[in-house]
Amino acid sequence: MSNDLPIRKIIHVDMDAFYASVAQMDNPELKGKPIAVGGGGKRGVISAASYEARKFGVKSAMSGRLAIKLCPELIFVRTDFARYNEISQKVRQVFYDYTDLVEPLSLDEAYLDVTENKKGNPSASLIAQEIRTRIYNEVGLTASAGISINKFIAKVASDYNKPNGQKTVNPEEVLQFLEDLDIRKFYGVGKVTAEKMYQKGIFTGKDLKSKSLEYLNENFGKSGQYYYYVVRGIHHSEVKPNRIRKSLAAERTFNENLSSEIFMLEKLNHIAEEVAKRLDKSNVAGKTVTLKIKYSDFTLQTRSKTLPYFISDKSIILETAKDLLYQDKLKNSVRLLGISLSNLNTETSKTKVSKVKEKPVSVQLKFDF
Repeated sequence: MSNDLPIRKIIHVDMDAFYASVAQMDNPELKGKPIAVGGGGKRGVISAASYEARKFGVKSAMSGRLAIKLCPELIFVRTDFARYNEISQKVRQVFYDYTDLVEPLSLDEAYLDVTENKKGNPSASLIAQEIRTRIYNEVGLTASAGISINKFIAKVASDYNKPNGQKTVNPEEVLQFLEDLDIRKFYGVGKVTAEKMYQKGIFTGKDLKSKSLEYLNENFGKSGQYYYYVVRGIHHSEVKPNRIRKSLAAERTFNENLSSEIFMLEKLNHIAEEVAKRLDKSNVAGKTVTLKIKYSDFTLQTRSKTLPYFISDKSIILETAKDLLYQDKLKNSVRLLGISLSNLNTETSKTKVSKVKEKPVSVQLKFDF
């Protein structure tokens, strides 16, 4: 880690089991019980699980069928994205009391750059503690946080003391922290990559650090350079407060496989309606409509059409999706349909979005991190 690089103070805040925790907060009878958000029915897939359910091995992206086998007492609750968004906005308002450099990653997590903050507090650790306390007192949910010199390390650290905890990796601790880190904990190393690294004798950050840039590029392609630098504490990505939405979508998984386009039209009508609602709520429109088709054998196909004008109206979205559906014969029966709209008008007005400019920051080791 080069000494001439600026030391920033980054916090990664991650809400604890967000969807499930919202359900438990809104319905006190669910508190302390194993619950799964989504996943009901024969073909349902779980969106989130409470910590009580996770003890049985229940997790997101798992089928409801498997989850109920692992945890017979599991309670399924419906997703409620309007409610999640409402709570998420309240949490973000807390963030903005401390800094305008807030980069949301999703409804339940965000990066904050508090190097220079509205409270004039030199300690990022104390700011994170205060933010978490306020979220609990004002919103009613718990959050965990990671604090360090860049986004990568803060993201990894936020998972250390979950739920309802935080971990700070001070500047002088960074290199040792990364060397001791299990390779599976590295953000950006998925299950497949981890297995490949294991086969090559890479089990910890120290093992990864021993490999040359040439070796990593040769064995892990474009990701090789990323691994080479992050294990040395180098990650230049700034907290970007104005992330531009690139697409907006909705999809449905069906209880029974559909084999006829006629039966799919009603489903597409509901999906197009949901997309139109989300477009209206976000005040955006787009030109490219993409139809997503997942077949019963789990193969995936997409069909797209770009219009010469921006659209957000349900009827136009639906008609375009119908055209795409009839564009070619279906390869098999269908278990999922989705519609997305991309090439949004947000991408043509980037220059109109106000940007918070970051000031150059010198190395700051004079006060607590």
